[in-house]
Amino acid sequence: MRTYVPKGKEIDRRWWVVDAASIPLGRLASAIAMRLQGKHKPTYTPFLDTGDHMIVINADKVALTGRKLDQKMYRRHSGHPGGLSEIGARRMMSERPERAVEQAVKRMLPKSKLGRQMLSKLRVYRGVEHPHQAQKPEPLEVDSSGRVK
Repeated sequence: MRTYVPKGKEIDRRWWVVDAASIPLGRLASAIAMRLQGKHKPTYTPFLDTGDHMIVINADKVALTGRKLDQKMYRRHSGHPGGLSEIGARRMMSERPERAVEQAVKRMLPKSKLGRQMLSKLRVYRGVEHPHQAQKPEPLEVDSSGRVK
């Protein structure tokens, strides 16, 4: 038996659009990360980017369960002493909900050059409008438990 490795032109990339309204953030991010990596395809190869393009709309309507809106903190550090910046989830969701979705997906991807390449195929938008109609994205139904229908 021979091992099959897809070549550059053999990788079929599709465009998907996901409506994030009332879906828990972590479950949505895991479904998107699986599609970005290409793990839903039979031609999945761990060392190649075989994933699809993902468009997320209604990022401002994504759900945070429990008391995460009040307790969750997003942290980053500038690298300088005292350079820690913290922002609460409620403020993040009101000011930049796209960034919250992007960070959730980014942290579920490989921490390598390949993971950064996969993340470049993610586009997140606050409302319903997106400029990718020419790519003819197909709707991807994700239920509240994170399963793809």
